[in-house]
Amino acid sequence: TIAWWSKYERVENNNQIIFRYADENGRVNDKNNPNGSIQNIAGIANEGFNVFGMMPHPERAADKELANTDGGYIFESIIKTLAVA
Repeated sequence: TIAWWSKYERVENNNQIIFRYADENGRVNDKNNPNGSIQNIAGIANEGFNVFGMMPHPERAADKELANTDGGYIFESIIKTLAVA
């Protein structure tokens, strides 16, 4: 619909889309979009960039006891970014 698309364009133009589903090389494609989200959107921020939501759950993949630590990279990146700010 036109109303939805104008909202998407506003968010896209404001660089509020902060995560997209992609392959290990960073290529965004339908194959790596597990839930069929529009434009492969996996995370989005509000206009003030002080709140964001994301569909993947990295906390479920950040523990050696669960045999998956890939999600830890997101948290490490956030911590490093905040330490510099």
